[in-house]
Amino acid sequence: MPIQEIPSPCYVVYEDKLRANLKLINSVSEASGAQIILAFKAFAMWKVFDIVKEYCRYSTASSLAEARLACDELGSKAHTYAPVYSGSEFDTICDCSSHITFNSLSQYGKYARRAMSKGVSCGLRINPEYSEVETELYNPCAKGSRLGVVSSLLDNGLPEGLEGLHFHTLCESSSYDLEKTLAVVEQRFGKFFPQIKWLNMGGGHLMTREGYDTRHLIRLLRDFKSRYPWLHVILEPGSAFAWRTGDLVATVEDIVENGGIKTAMLNVSFACHMPDCLEMPYQPAITGARMDSGGPFVYRMGGNSCLSGDYAGNWSFDKPLQPGDRVVFEDMIHYTMVKTTMFNGVSHPSTGIVLSDGKFKLLHSFGYEDYKNRVS
Repeated sequence: MPIQEIPSPCYVVYEDKLRANLKLINSVSEASGAQIILAFKAFAMWKVFDIVKEYCRYSTASSLAEARLACDELGSKAHTYAPVYSGSEFDTICDCSSHITFNSLSQYGKYARRAMSKGVSCGLRINPEYSEVETELYNPCAKGSRLGVVSSLLDNGLPEGLEGLHFHTLCESSSYDLEKTLAVVEQRFGKFFPQIKWLNMGGGHLMTREGYDTRHLIRLLRDFKSRYPWLHVILEPGSAFAWRTGDLVATVEDIVENGGIKTAMLNVSFACHMPDCLEMPYQPAITGARMDSGGPFVYRMGGNSCLSGDYAGNWSFDKPLQPGDRVVFEDMIHYTMVKTTMFNGVSHPSTGIVLSDGKFKLLHSFGYEDYKNRVS
């Protein structure tokens, strides 16, 4: 459909692309024997969960709000893990969870019996002290990490009642990264496998990315299952579900120039609406532009917040940009909407979906009350 028919700014999901990812993930699950569940921390656009539920009905939560969303919108209890739990929320988290993973032995000792009394299967996050993730911000096994229990803390064995172990060391990684990590996990924690019922291999398995070797992933998981047939294996990717399923549609409002640098001022913000572009950092693709300075018309993209660093670039265009032109940032659904803010009170983009028949459906628009209710 013509891009001008979509409101701006707006996060747009394409039904056909979402279904393609869901079908691939479901096929890997069926072929490998592993359960693959959706991580809300990367993708929680619940108004498209009717589509998701055709392929996947289970999720992983990182908070009470996400656990409630699992029950309310997927119709199933969550596999919940949080770095720390609050006593005032814990009983409600238990009510919304089938599994709860604890980050430390002290948290397990404090809360596990309460969870078990409600029929929840309890696990412990382990830290294999090995990760292929190079960006420090996203490396859960960095020196001094607060995430997970290292093997030396388990010299006296697993705590009573524990049913599962959970590791999470990947970030948009390959099956070969998982293979190397899994070898370390088996070396350091494999002696405990006969005592547990399930092993959660966490997220970061970007199996829907072009070039990902899904056949190798399936072989790897099947070989693991053949060695430990009693273990229920769980994977909980987030990005893989929403990878390249949608865009952020924005509008050029002004062009400013300073020191020979032209900046297209947009009605969206990198700080508020695309935070990973500044945190990771990375430069997203823009439809119809090149990510370089070699073209005839080169622009930074500038956000509409007052943060001086709210910009990214450069992109080359074949013709000059003008106020009113649409700019489409590609692949802006995973780890984007879930991290947005209303800093400066900037308008939050709408959400919508392009259905399989090509028609656009607006899912939600945000206004003053959304901002007001967040700040007081």
